Amino acid sequence: MRFRQAAQQDPDINLTPLIDVVFLLLIFFMVSTTFTRESEITVDLPESTVSQMEREDEPLEIIIDAQGRYFVNQKPVINKKLETLIGALRKEMEASGNTALVINADAQTPHQFVITAMDAARHLGIEKLSLATREAAE
Repeated sequence: MRFRQAAQQDPDINLTPLIDVVFLLLIFFMVSTTFTRESEITVDLPESTVSQMEREDEPLEIIIDAQGRYFVNQKPVINKKLETLIGALRKEMEASGNTALVINADAQTPHQFVITAMDAARHLGIEKLSLATREAAE
């Protein structure tokens, strides 16, 4: 009995299926990832039917919660006085160089707190002022 030895072949590793799987995983994660900015401060914004405007740079942000507490760029302001709010805004303006302001006021915030924030912006000469809303549910 004679056994013939099979010719030795070098094992080939086909990388095409591996690359396909990695590419599909990359697409899946890119599509399923959300890039929203989450805030630790819960604010229920009032509704509006007007669509959102595009902004060129990141403006200063005042958040006013339902109890009337102020937060300037996510940092709490120690009290509700106009002078304190002006000081906090001035400090953030000097740090960032922005002169645009967005006020995110909770829908249940008393009107006086929004007016105080607008008054603080006027004292600092801020001319670009926006009030944030959310789109109305249909």
